[in-house]
Formats: sequence, C-alpha cells, structure tokens
Amino acid sequence: MINIDILRNTPDVLKEALIKRGKDAALIDSCIALDDQWRSLVREIDALRAAQKQFTGPQHREEARLNKEALKAKEQELPEIEHRRRVALTELPNIPFDDVFVGPDESHNKPIRAHGKKSTFDFDPKDHMALGEVLGIIDTKQAAEVSGARFYYLKGKGALLELALVRYAFDVLTEEGFEAVLPPVMIRPDVYERMGRLTESQKEERYYLSKDDMYLVGSAEHTLGPLHMDDVFSLEQLPKRYVGFSTCFRREAGSYGKDTRGILRVHQFDKVEMYEFCTPETSEQEHQKLVALQEKLFQGLEVPYQIVEICTGDMGPTDARQFDIEAWVPSQNVYREVGSCSNTTDYQTRGINTKIKQADGTLVFAHALNATGLAMGRTIIALLENHQQADGSILIPKALQKYTGFNKIG
Repeated sequence: MINIDILRNTPDVLKEALIKRGKDAALIDSCIALDDQWRSLVREIDALRAAQKQFTGPQHREEARLNKEALKAKEQELPEIEHRRRVALTELPNIPFDDVFVGPDESHNKPIRAHGKKSTFDFDPKDHMALGEVLGIIDTKQAAEVSGARFYYLKGKGALLELALVRYAFDVLTEEGFEAVLPPVMIRPDVYERMGRLTESQKEERYYLSKDDMYLVGSAEHTLGPLHMDDVFSLEQLPKRYVGFSTCFRREAGSYGKDTRGILRVHQFDKVEMYEFCTPETSEQEHQKLVALQEKLFQGLEVPYQIVEICTGDMGPTDARQFDIEAWVPSQNVYREVGSCSNTTDYQTRGINTKIKQADGTLVFAHALNATGLAMGRTIIALLENHQQADGSILIPKALQKYTGFNKIG
C-alpha cells in the first residue's frame, strides 16, 4: 500500500511513478476522487452520530428519528465506497527509486554483471527434459495423466537432488544470520491483500479455495512477511532475516504456449525464499547483500549467471527496485531467470502494519525485502544442462555432494 499522504498532498509524484511504469496516470485522479468521496462520507457519518447524542428527551424525539434515518442511510452507503476505494488504492504500485532504469518492458532490462564462463561442449548437448527422461529423474507424462499440463514428478536421484539443494541453501543462509522457517502455504484473503499480493489484477494468477476462503501462496514470501503483522521492532532486533522453504502455486495466467516443454514454467514448484525486515536507512545496502547471497549460492553450484537490473516497466508492483539473477541455459543459448531480489521499501509493511520504534520513541514503518534463494525446478534445469557429460550423466557440484551422498547421476 502506498502512503496515502502522498496521494493527498503530492499526487504528481504518483503520476510520475505510474508513467515510468508505463501505466495510465489518470488512475491517480480516480483514486483521489474515491478518497475524497470516502472522507466526505465519513465526516457526514461522524457529524450525524455526534448530533444523535444531542437529541435527548421527548421534545427532540422527531429530530432524533430523522437524524437516525439519515445516519442509517449514510452508513449503508459506506461499505460500497470503502470497497471501491480499497480496490483502487491496492492497484497503485510502489514508487520506484529515482535512479531505477526507465523502460517499458523486459526487453529494456539491463545486465549489469556476469559470472562464470558460458558452458561449451565437445558433443551435442541435450536439454533438461531429454536428460531427465533418459536418467529417469523427471516425469512430466505421468504427471499430466494425474494432474494435467505443467506439473512434474521428480524421481530417484532427481528428488534427492532437490532435497540436497534445500539443505545447501539453508546451511549457507543460516550461517549468514537467517532464521529457518517452514511457513504455511495457505493464506487468508485479507492478509494476502495486506501483503500487496492480491489486487484485482493479480487474482487470476492465484489458486483460490472457495470452501475455505483461502488462497494457496505463490511464494513463501507471502506468509513470511505476516510473521510480523502488527508488530513493532526495536532497533536492536533489526535486521531480521528469514529463510523459508515452501511449495508455491501459480496459474501462469497469460503464459499459455510459452515454455511448455519441461519444468521451467509450471503450476506447482518448490522454492527457498529470503525475507528481511530492516530500517529505511539500510534497505538499499541490505538489498545489495541479498543479491550477493544469491550469487554466492550459484557460484557454489558452479553455474554461469548474470545479474540484471529490472526496468520500471517490468518491475513487480510492490517493488521500488528489483534485480533478477539469470542462469545460463545451454540448450537455449540464453540466460533465463532463476530468481528475483526486491526492495519493497514500506509498501508491504504499511499493509501488514510492521513498524520500528526509533531511539526517540517515534514509530516508522519498517522496510521489507524479498529474494529467491533457490527456485528448485529452474535451478535443477541449470544444473542438469551445465553439468551434463558426453555419456548423458550429470556431475554433481562439490558443494552439493555432502548433501546428495553421490557425485554423479547416471
């Protein structure tokens, strides 16, 4: 949620932010009109309630009746106005930092550094599905029979490889001061909305369980943040860092026909996620630390990657700044996204009401950041393709061998 004072006092700041994101700035005028309507109605209701207390005694019976009827009518109007106002406000994205690269879409994202030599082979390399099927570790055909398209089984050493990746990431990150968490994968709609992840435009992407009035999460981020909903941190408690692991669910709405082969773009996947609360003064520094940790994980996996600065038109709506980490995929001769890292400033913490008590006793909203630790399916794709051998086997990076118990698949 954006700071309502910015909307009311300096709306041009929000209009400029929307234009940078390639969105219609007229949305701000609509929000202002709804906010004014809501504020006016609340003032009228407050005035009628105050007047009602003054009408005492038989001589004011008729005035009290008429006032009560007027109050009831206004109170009946309020829920509809509140709903329309809330929906409009939740559609307003975060304000990008002034120095974020401006561009309309992903084609304008900017690689800023790369690490590792792109894999080359003296044989004809296979893609991850050709490798996975021959090795018997990935099965999408039976998954389609059981669950439909965009699902998969990991089997045998493939399943053990994922478990090894989880433990590897948790060990690296807990040594860096992150607290390990296994969070819920279901979330109440009101909490999801408070996290800025359930706008009207996002609902198509979510899996909703109508009987329970619950959603399945799209990331551990969505339930890690609410760990401190309505909490107040002391300065001594920050930064507060969590590493969570969960299954994630996404409809991949609008992606039909894209990446249909393999396990790159699926409806259900597992992911290690980092989430952090910090002070507003340190959030940009902490953001760089999270990116560095993503790099540390992929360097340990011996996978070539690049870090990409995401332009304003492609950033997530909660983000003030975003970087992606992209791993080299030999079969496609291109880098593909395997994780993101975002500074959401106080956008999410305003929604979940997470504050910091400063040295002078005043309260300010904390800043929150999130970053992919390892997205399992995409990481496994990168491992299989970059570490494949001429005989179709896969070498396991040294950093993983103590977790897998084997140094080779095949």
